[in-house]
Amino acid sequence: MTRLPMRFFTRSCGALLLVASLMLGGTSLARAQSQPQPQPQTQPQAQPQSPAEAQVERQQSQPLNNAPVWREVRKDGQEHYTSVQGRETGVLIQSGGETWRQLRNGPITFYGGLLIVLAAVLIGGFYLWRGTIRLHEPMTGRLIQRFTLVERCAHWSMAISFCVLGISGMVILFGKHILLPVIGHTLFAWITALMKNLHNFIGPLFMLSIVLFVIIYIRHNFPSKGDLQWILNAGGLINGKHIPAGRFNAGEKGWFWVGVICLGTLMSVSGVVLLFPNFDQVRATMQLANVVHGVAAALFIAMSLAHIYIGTLGMEGAFQGMRTGYVDESWLKEHHEYTYNEVMAAKGNMASTAHVANTGTDKA
Repeated sequence: MTRLPMRFFTRSCGALLLVASLMLGGTSLARAQSQPQPQPQTQPQAQPQSPAEAQVERQQSQPLNNAPVWREVRKDGQEHYTSVQGRETGVLIQSGGETWRQLRNGPITFYGGLLIVLAAVLIGGFYLWRGTIRLHEPMTGRLIQRFTLVERCAHWSMAISFCVLGISGMVILFGKHILLPVIGHTLFAWITALMKNLHNFIGPLFMLSIVLFVIIYIRHNFPSKGDLQWILNAGGLINGKHIPAGRFNAGEKGWFWVGVICLGTLMSVSGVVLLFPNFDQVRATMQLANVVHGVAAALFIAMSLAHIYIGTLGMEGAFQGMRTGYVDESWLKEHHEYTYNEVMAAKGNMASTAHVANTGTDKA
């Protein structure tokens, strides 16, 4: 009978202890849940780099490799920031510039140089075959004025400025292909800088001389009788036939209209575009002007070689006319017969008038 109460007491105490432990555990769990739980620490997210920072990092990790930057600036027409504001100032690289460079250093340089060389070779060959064209009649010693002082000044100002521009332009265009391998970089740099300055400062003088030249000579260069016959016979340069002409023959008129007016105007307008970039023209305009300038210059130089040859070595007495303004009667009669007849008729009228005046005085 005593064991039963003891068992009951023992089991009751165990049950009480179990209940107490469960109650204590629930209380501590509730307290733990009620308290704020510490948040787990996370790594901060990396901020995106700016293009400048990315470029600096790339220069450190991959020196001399800025491909993303250049890929960005090569986008055609995309504007970037520059402190100088203006048209296209924010475009660092223009895609058309490479096309212009290849065109200038390729076809324009090659075919332009080939044209000038071919013209010089043909003129040299013609001189070896034909020689200086002599007069059929001997000089009389009697001189006739062909050009006035103003006319000669207009001609020589244009001729001298053209020669300076032609030589300096050929150095700029062909120099790195011909002179640079021979004289080296240092001397070539000095020569090219000098030629560039001469080209820039003599250009406006050439433009003004063209205007003066056209004003003075245009009235003598319209088509007239004898021009077609002169063209059909090439002025008698090949067959030696005498072809009458006025003050200027068809060849000189062709040089005036095609060379001086057409090519001279193209070179002047394109030269102004290149010489004054502060007109706010875009680079594409300047590239087009450079192409026009180069093509017109090559044609102008090639044509001028023939004109210079005829006026110096090619024809007897031609240079004297532009140097002094006077030519011999035989020269004028052979090359410009219509003008010679006009001069002789005017002299005859003056002589007749003087004779009548003297006769009237004698009778008085």
